[in-house]
Amino acid sequence: MVGDNVEPAILPIREAIALAEEQGLDLVEIAPTANPPVCKIMGYKKFLYEQKKKQKEIKANAAKIVVKEIRLGPNTDEHDFNFKLKHGLKFLDEGAKLKVYVFFKGRSIIYKEQGEVILLRFAQEVEEMGKVEQMPKLEGKRMIMLIAPKKSPKKN
Repeated sequence: MVGDNVEPAILPIREAIALAEEQGLDLVEIAPTANPPVCKIMGYKKFLYEQKKKQKEIKANAAKIVVKEIRLGPNTDEHDFNFKLKHGLKFLDEGAKLKVYVFFKGRSIIYKEQGEVILLRFAQEVEEMGKVEQMPKLEGKRMIMLIAPKKSPKKN
């Protein structure tokens, strides 16, 4: 048993509970797997609040994965391709995943091979900064490819 105004000691449960009640606090089990289990004399509401705070902090520090989308057409010309490529490289540098897709409008779906060639070329261009997570795959009117960053993002 531990606590703020109690010296650490090994006590039977009844004595520990009596000691906690004397101080007007609760006996909270903080390490149930320890041998013997560790209990602390404190306010139970305070314990719950601190646990909630720790969980929130862990959640805030967890890496958030951002997915940026880049849309191309089956007949995207050189300049537009390079413009989108530059944006894609910037997104990968920031640590975001890329969802690059070719959108087929109307009858342009007959250019499926052209769309795949554009996506594979895009993957080849960003090879040093990102790795392909999902190869080009046709879903409805869109051919989608996922690219993940290779290294950790820059810290601002």
